[in-house]
Amino acid sequence: MGAMKTRKTFGLTLALCFLASTACFAANPQMGTWKLNEAKSKLARGMGKNGTVVYSSFLGTVKVTVDGTLANGKPGHNEWKGKFDGKYYPVTGDPTSDARSYKKVNDNTLDMSVQKGGKVTASGRIVVSADGKTRTVTVMGKDAKGKKFKSVGVYNKA
Repeated sequence: MGAMKTRKTFGLTLALCFLASTACFAANPQMGTWKLNEAKSKLARGMGKNGTVVYSSFLGTVKVTVDGTLANGKPGHNEWKGKFDGKYYPVTGDPTSDARSYKKVNDNTLDMSVQKGGKVTASGRIVVSADGKTRTVTVMGKDAKGKKFKSVGVYNKA
């Protein structure tokens, strides 16, 4: 009888912890689906377009899924899983990077850094508006040919 009560208590505690962590991440304004607003964006020439970006979280791990068009015009898809702790985590499916880091600046702002072959190729800032409806991604770096670029993408919450 005591073991059964312990299991129920443990199960309830685990469920409450899960719900609490989910609620914390659900309140994060970065989370959700974002669609590129090309009319308001100033994208660098010769770069791909991240048409849809989805931020989701589960038990403290964030997943960023990006769908769009590569610089060569072909469809692109990449994924990143990690934490907003400033450490680099692997990226899959992106020909221009193999690792990214995100670091929380405040509730609405993230700093990001992109690596390829262990070298930083781009860095930037992601800011969600106070009303949570718009997200602006400013990225600066060097392309594969070493040419500097600056790109500003504006996204609307879907």
